[in-house]
Amino acid sequence: MAWLVVAAATAALAAGMTRLGVPSAALFAAVLAGLVVALTGWPRTRWRRGERLELATPVSKGAQAVLGVLSGALLQPATLAELAGSWAPVLAAVVATLLVSVLAGLLLGLRRDVDAATGSFAMVAGGASGLTAIAGELGADQRVVAVVQYLRVLLILLAMPVVAVLLGGGSSGAPPGGAGSGSGGGLTASAAPWWVDVLFTAVVAAVGIWLARLAKLPAAPLLGPMVVAAAVSATGLTQGATVPGPVLQVAFALIGLQVGLSFTRSNLKTVGRVLPAALALIVLVIGATAAVGVPLLRLAGASTLDAYLATTPGGLYAVVATSADSGGDTTLVLAVQVLRLLVMLLLAPLIGAALGRGGRRRRRRPGR
Repeated sequence: MAWLVVAAATAALAAGMTRLGVPSAALFAAVLAGLVVALTGWPRTRWRRGERLELATPVSKGAQAVLGVLSGALLQPATLAELAGSWAPVLAAVVATLLVSVLAGLLLGLRRDVDAATGSFAMVAGGASGLTAIAGELGADQRVVAVVQYLRVLLILLAMPVVAVLLGGGSSGAPPGGAGSGSGGGLTASAAPWWVDVLFTAVVAAVGIWLARLAKLPAAPLLGPMVVAAAVSATGLTQGATVPGPVLQVAFALIGLQVGLSFTRSNLKTVGRVLPAALALIVLVIGATAAVGVPLLRLAGASTLDAYLATTPGGLYAVVATSADSGGDTTLVLAVQVLRLLVMLLLAPLIGAALGRGGRRRRRRPGR
């Protein structure tokens, strides 16, 4: 009964947020619903694990696998062709924007209430939903990561119509919460029959998790399906098959619930204290990635608007929709954004391990 109440509340909130144009409405609604449950202890049920309502591990892993399939399925033949034609400036832009955002995360990690891993995953550009899903496994505070990641996405979406006009796009851009919200619209639409999308998602998720566990890959439920989906989609044999919209919405909601249910009054206050510094760093990252990435992609022949959209740190679907609306090079924008997303998710376990070791060394020093 408790889960039915939470599910109904999440669905109602998501519907309202979608109408208001809130990005990733299902995820945000689930975070709020989970937060209320975590802080109030309601609804109560004898089926709880201990005193807190928690998602079963297979459920949360399944949601991660769906996000992995979605991320990998973005790597289509047209994307690879675009990367091959201008790989040097594109790779340089991807590396530069990642470095800028990771450095900003390390600055955020200088705060006493934020460790280096949490700061880096909260500020790093791209893959907001994927990073939120695996942040806890990689030693970061999933709650801080989720709030800061989506605060950045929201700011980017709000600024995008103004940027599009100022840089000569002549378009008002994609409305927040539409194709650009990462909420399952736009690029996630598939020309394949629904049953092909379902079969593609199920098979790739199962095979990806199995292979990742055989290889002992960190964050296996997300990275395994992502790698398999990317490899299969890049061949063009899937004909653009991707995760069905309803399945994706459920996955976003489950990730949101996982985050929301883990809140306590204490860490909610921590998130509140972090937000002013995070907001300042987000603005800095957006400006710095534009200053570094735009000149690099101009070398590849991109317009100033497309170069900005390709390197802006987040809002994958929104930036592609805005580029399409303004008559820009949508394929280039998508190629850069997808490459950065895949690179960041693949590097996330290594970054988490490195920062975790550094944090443990710092904690040991005072005791010497």
